[in-house]
Amino acid sequence: MAGYPPPSGGTAQGAIIALILGICGIFLCQLAAPFAWHFGNEAERTIAASGGTLGGREMAIAGKIMGIIGTVLLVIVVVGFLLIFVLGASILTFG
Repeated sequence: MAGYPPPSGGTAQGAIIALILGICGIFLCQLAAPFAWHFGNEAERTIAASGGTLGGREMAIAGKIMGIIGTVLLVIVVVGFLLIFVLGASILTFG
């Protein structure tokens, strides 16, 4: 019995959530992206603290990376809308 790995506790739930939110954050709604980033970080901590009984580290990392990308896209979209709003208001004001 001495060479066997510890029994697997399955995949960390946070990793699955991070992956799903990361996919949604890039392709559907960027508002989900910061949550994917958060859940990915939390899942990585949980997996590291489990001592090898929980899996899903790759999913947590992928969700976190997609969360970062989606958050950057969200910032770009928000800044773009603000620029359009400010430019539109200045054109209406100063004609």
